[in-house]
Amino acid sequence: MIVHKFGGTSVGDARRVSNVTDILVEQHNCAHGPAAAETVAVVSAMSGVTEQLIAGARAAAEGRDTEYRESKANLLSRHLEVVDTLLTRSPERLDVGGLIEDQLHELERFYRSIAMLGELTARGGDAVASFGEQLSVSILAAVLRERGVRAQALSASELIVTDDTFGAATPLMDLTAQRLQAQILPLVERGVLPIITGYIAATEKGVPTTLGRGGSDFAAAIIGAGLGADEVWIWSDVDGILTADPNIVPQARTLSELSYAEAADLAYYGADVLHPKTIRPLIARGIPLRIVNSFNPTHPGTRIVESPQGDRELLPAIISTTGLSLIAIGSQDDSWALQMAARALQRLSEAGVDVLMFSQSFSEHSLNLIVHQQDQAHCLKALDHEFENGRADSVYNLGVQEQVATISVVGVPDWNEKGIVSHAFAALGTHGTRVIAVAQAATEYSVSFCVPGEQAADTVRFLHRELGLEA
Repeated sequence: MIVHKFGGTSVGDARRVSNVTDILVEQHNCAHGPAAAETVAVVSAMSGVTEQLIAGARAAAEGRDTEYRESKANLLSRHLEVVDTLLTRSPERLDVGGLIEDQLHELERFYRSIAMLGELTARGGDAVASFGEQLSVSILAAVLRERGVRAQALSASELIVTDDTFGAATPLMDLTAQRLQAQILPLVERGVLPIITGYIAATEKGVPTTLGRGGSDFAAAIIGAGLGADEVWIWSDVDGILTADPNIVPQARTLSELSYAEAADLAYYGADVLHPKTIRPLIARGIPLRIVNSFNPTHPGTRIVESPQGDRELLPAIISTTGLSLIAIGSQDDSWALQMAARALQRLSEAGVDVLMFSQSFSEHSLNLIVHQQDQAHCLKALDHEFENGRADSVYNLGVQEQVATISVVGVPDWNEKGIVSHAFAALGTHGTRVIAVAQAATEYSVSFCVPGEQAADTVRFLHRELGLEA
């Protein structure tokens, strides 16, 4: 059995949904042994949908009624366009379209409830975020049935059981495995292809939860482990894990095979195609993970296993994240203390803001935070509320310093005599990159830099050449 996970870019529009359908038809019908039809798919919301859902919820909480209504209307139009394109002659076209309309009417009711409360709780955020995956699996399952595959859309909220840590729930693996084996295995044995929502789950009482950022990959790993799958394949828009972002460095090379520990390091430093949580459920069962490209399905991608082959080529990787904001909060005097930093980080955690990097500066009496640009406004409001920055007697400064990017160089032991960290520092000095902040773990093999956003691409290309990573 292979569990296939498709991310938002893979199902971002009608053409891409059709492409995923081709892949699943081939995988499900391939003739490579008795387990050829044992296929399970896990699917994300269409690209950008989850962010739009949450943005609508935040608008509702702040009384911006027009915005959340427009958000719902845009979601309806986008999903119905895919249905009309791919199910034009299907008898299911009206049924699927009606299902989407019903779900988005329910979403608008959620938005109105949030507007009445004037607050978006973590639990409410999870309930809103769960709509995106439910829409995408309904469409994909119908398109597969149109292609002759016995496919069934299923919600992971009926399969993955978690605690009640809303926004980043932890799976209860024993209960989850029981449900998966009871509900999914009979379908697979009958040749049915389950299409399961990623990202979302539920508590034992059925309250919707989400698995946090990277939750769809995590869901696929949970499902793979619970079913005892032979492999889990994550389909992305690149040829596996590469030495750099191929959109920046076209000459970037694919890392053909990695150990669990090596892949976890890369994920920890922000590799877009893999989230750190994804590997955890697979390690205990020794289940291989493969990262492959839904736009180039013949490429073997990157295989992640417990014990890689001894003759594989070991290469460091450069991981870059753009679209970030540097936010600073601090005091005008020397009253800033560690307790203030703890309050700020705790408040952002409760508000669901993902902090990618932070630095505490006692000489400047401030805390510097790096967050995604789409979280910038929400971050500022959360901190302003926590520290009452609008009060006349407030002593706190809060604001956006600049738009930034992070660049991480993740090496391997004995890569070269110079050492990856010193090599990276020397390269940035030679290139003249302005380094805003540095983060380094207790290892000498990896380091992260915060740099101005406009310098990121050139810096990545220069590092890639300086480290000798081009073929």
